[in-house]
Amino acid sequence: MYIEIHLGDAVRLRKKHPCGSDEWTVVRVGADIGLVCRGCGRRILLARGEFNKQLKAILTTSSGPE
Repeated sequence: MYIEIHLGDAVRLRKKHPCGSDEWTVVRVGADIGLVCRGCGRRILLARGEFNKQLKAILTTSSGPE
């Protein structure tokens, strides 16, 4: 299943970050998805397959590719 993700999207993942937040902002899209924690600013990189499994909801969507 292909989930369309764009830079700037706000997403909620299934597991909470150690800081307590479960909301992330997408900063990189490709074979890997780059995310920044909205609680503490920590950056992580998830493989697309792992991201698709962990994704719970897309909170806000950016305008897409420009």
